[in-house]
Amino acid sequence: MPVTDPIADFLTRIRNAQMAMHETLNLPHSKVKESLSKILREEGFISAYKVEEGEPFKSITITLKYVNDRQAAIRKMKRISKPGRRVYVNRDDIPVVLGGLGVSVLSTSKGLMTGKKARQDGVGGEVLFEIY
Repeated sequence: MPVTDPIADFLTRIRNAQMAMHETLNLPHSKVKESLSKILREEGFISAYKVEEGEPFKSITITLKYVNDRQAAIRKMKRISKPGRRVYVNRDDIPVVLGGLGVSVLSTSKGLMTGKKARQDGVGGEVLFEIY
């Protein structure tokens, strides 16, 4: 069945896997999901990710990260821009999440990046989601 919003599906799969205390998560591959996985790993929200070749399609295996007493490293993920309501910001209006403790992820003309990196590069774009 086709997915209308692959980014929301990506976030929901991670949220569900963490609630079920899974160590790893498999999902269908796409360049966007691979870029999002890279950002989450760099920001310390997941332990690792790996793109696996398969028949007939590639897949991504994400190793989830837990801290003290099996608490998920990700506390909350909130989808900002949705298919029914796109949210765009210029470089001066990029949101700061929890006073800098969280991360906003943007789709810019230079690719997917965090809000902090977008501010440094001086670009705005579509705010995909916030995570902390």
